Amino acid sequence: MNMAWQVTQLLLLVSVATPWGAQSRTPGARRDLLNVCMDAKHHKTKPGPEDKLHDQCTPWRKNACCSHNTSQELHKDPSLLYNFNLDHCGKIEPACKRHFIQDNCLYECSPNLGPWIQEVNQSWRKERFLDVPLCKEDCQQWWEDCRTSYTCKSNWHKGWDWSSGSNKCPAGATCRTFETYFPTPAALCEGIWSHSYKLSNYNRGSGRCIQMWFDPAQGNPNEEVARFYALAMSAGAMSHGIGLLLLSLVPMLHLWLLS
Repeated sequence: MNMAWQVTQLLLLVSVATPWGAQSRTPGARRDLLNVCMDAKHHKTKPGPEDKLHDQCTPWRKNACCSHNTSQELHKDPSLLYNFNLDHCGKIEPACKRHFIQDNCLYECSPNLGPWIQEVNQSWRKERFLDVPLCKEDCQQWWEDCRTSYTCKSNWHKGWDWSSGSNKCPAGATCRTFETYFPTPAALCEGIWSHSYKLSNYNRGSGRCIQMWFDPAQGNPNEEVARFYALAMSAGAMSHGIGLLLLSLVPMLHLWLLS
């Protein structure tokens, strides 16, 4: 058997097996990355039209993971959705509160966060999003509008006193300005919800970062962003699968060349 024929056989084997390698995924990873809802406390199972979404959640009316009731309730403070009180250190500025409402709308309503959804083992949800690339301007403006309001914690996901049924500052925590607990925009956007967001170097309109809020008349820019990252993740998985396949074929190639 000559070497050319041996190599030809190997290439044919790779071409047949490549689709299998490209489809292999990490156990537990989501297979659906586009137009999906998280498996969480108030999310719908599938996105769809919601004509009556309330106020800051209206950009998602054409395709939403939240209901009208959810969108209405999350504008209240404290909201019955999670009994979370934004005013735990006194009234925060209205401009600051608006960012948290938009943050909640994105969390509850967006069907474009699939590339960043991760499984979690929590009593109130089975999935969360992690390291969503938040547009530079969104993070900067959030920090600017909240820097003079007050809080007592740098991570709002955990560590609260819930004995009253709503979040209160834990013993020993001191109410200080946001700027004290979050000295930079990145510290706020990345730290406040345990790295749900990651400060992006990209600007709005780049197609590479998620906008917390947008003008629905101009369409949903986050759809393009989700497609870009989903494609990148799929390409990475394909390259990884092919690489593993080729490594597994090295011993076979060695034996063929020796025969």
